[in-house]
Amino acid sequence: MTTKARILLVALFLCMAAVPPAHAIAKIKLRKGFVDPQIRKLHHANNSHVISQQLQSEDGEKVDIINFMDAQYYGEIGLGTPPQPFMVVFDTGSSNLWVPSSKCSFFNIACYLHNKYTAENSKTYVEDGRDFAIQYGSGALTGYLSKDTLTIGDDGLQIKDQIFAEAVQEPSLSFIAASFDGIMGLGFPEIAVGKVQPPFQNALDQGVLEEPVFSFWLNRNTDEGEQGGELVLGGVDPDHFTGEHTWVPVTRRGFWQFKMDSLEVGGGGRGINDNNNNKVNNLKKSASACIGGCQVIADTGTSLIAGPPEEIDRINAAIGAESVVVEECKAVVHDYLPQMIKIIDSMPPQAVCATLGLCGPSSIDSKIQELKKRSSLTSTAHMASYRRLLRMLSLPEETEQNIENEKNSLTDDGPQCQVCEFVIQYVKVALANNDTMSQIIDSLDTACEALSFGAGGQAAVDCDNIPNMPDVTFSIGGREFSLTADQYVLQIEAMGNKQCISGFMGLDVPPPLGPLWILGDVFIGPYHTVFDYGNERVGFADAA
Repeated sequence: MTTKARILLVALFLCMAAVPPAHAIAKIKLRKGFVDPQIRKLHHANNSHVISQQLQSEDGEKVDIINFMDAQYYGEIGLGTPPQPFMVVFDTGSSNLWVPSSKCSFFNIACYLHNKYTAENSKTYVEDGRDFAIQYGSGALTGYLSKDTLTIGDDGLQIKDQIFAEAVQEPSLSFIAASFDGIMGLGFPEIAVGKVQPPFQNALDQGVLEEPVFSFWLNRNTDEGEQGGELVLGGVDPDHFTGEHTWVPVTRRGFWQFKMDSLEVGGGGRGINDNNNNKVNNLKKSASACIGGCQVIADTGTSLIAGPPEEIDRINAAIGAESVVVEECKAVVHDYLPQMIKIIDSMPPQAVCATLGLCGPSSIDSKIQELKKRSSLTSTAHMASYRRLLRMLSLPEETEQNIENEKNSLTDDGPQCQVCEFVIQYVKVALANNDTMSQIIDSLDTACEALSFGAGGQAAVDCDNIPNMPDVTFSIGGREFSLTADQYVLQIEAMGNKQCISGFMGLDVPPPLGPLWILGDVFIGPYHTVFDYGNERVGFADAA
């Protein structure tokens, strides 16, 4: 063989080695982190809004996924040549890819805290220029479209000519504090903003994946920094599940939507212990939801399990979860009532609560306080809850009217402040009737149970009661999938304090597209999930 022939042979070998094999499997490791409860609420609101808007294993590459407080699972991708790295949420509830742009707005704080795409640094960048916007619950994410090479997985699987959005403006605190840079949608093309070809569809068209499927394994039990799971594009990893998958057909393309047969909170329960370690029965309740079947979305971009608010309220009541507002109400009653009684006759409710540190100053900066009068307490939901509270307290008609007349004097310094002012009004009436301290506390505790600032809202549980809480069972495709309390309760450590949040949250999607349920990461964590694009079906098996 001549020298020239040898050189050509070596060059050919190097070229072949540098190009990923056709029909590959891309395995992406997912990572884990932590998130503040308020940020989690913002993400839930954002995802809910987007859904409402849009409704109108074998050897290969892996992408590690990071689990951000059981709310954000994200992994690394690359855009451009050479690849510019980004951490993205792999979201089956959307179909677009977007990352922050180096040309982001001066006022886009989130952009400056994250990796940014610079078109000038890529040899394969192609200008598109069309405007792009996604409406989130907290505002619009806006930018423009570009085209470049998308690289995924440790072995560098490449998807060429991928159209994506460069975000110029990102709304809300949820993006500022996020540990991810952007979002990569894995939904169907039907819900892609701007009719952009989603990355997974583009990969199939280019023939770079072995099979038209992808699968998620989400590990909720790792320590911070360890592998939080794995996304496999083009196949499944048999190490991450046991048994067989139960399959259900997609009922409507767009989201990964299918039918769930029913949902049950375990009848009989296991009870809880009171302060004297005696077994009590307030968790021995059963509840049913999704009666007669319902439509469900498997959504890796949503942390919790969401459903119609009224049904979520029944589930939370059956597992022993209370509205966060109810918890605040009881805390105000038990922690501050003695101090309230001492000073209640000497100043108005707002001043009493300000003195206790539960509300802002009542006499300083009157202009700010005047603005706060226009609070959400005047909303229909708040006033319905307000009247419920008055009925629970059995206040006479004239007293109810007097208290309602004072509603515009209430501040908007948060749930504790609002509850404090409610309590003050009642205590004044109770003292005038010569009620004892014990009677006042009992009445207020009962009233707190009826106080709810919005159906289906965030609910909390007593962390000590988790071992005794009932299972929740989902009937899908002829099989029952159960979650224990350890699996459906999010245990959050923040500033040395532990908080336990119910994994069930209300989502109001009106007909004809709703009602809808979402099985988010709380469900996908215990059950390995396969999204079969070719056969338009979803499969669930026990995660290993």
